[in-house]
Amino acid sequence: MQIPDNLSSIARIIRKDWKKIYYGAVPYLDAMECINSIHDNFLEDSARSIVCYFLANAQAWKGETARAVKEKLNQLLQPQQPAGASPAI
Repeated sequence: MQIPDNLSSIARIIRKDWKKIYYGAVPYLDAMECINSIHDNFLEDSARSIVCYFLANAQAWKGETARAVKEKLNQLLQPQQPAGASPAI
């Protein structure tokens, strides 16, 4: 399954797949629907913190789609190196 980088698109995938969303994940999912990039902010919170809190509250969400989405969200949270930069040793 191909998961996009856009957080609002990911939120739509989550809502379509997760039938009984855990109440603790709802506010973070709501916020993700308004965010495009992991580098954006939503009100006073960074997209990174919103995604972290969503993942912490999404442990009950299971299945192939859940695994793919969580993997993508964790990938987006990883620090990105500038193009052409070599990894730190």
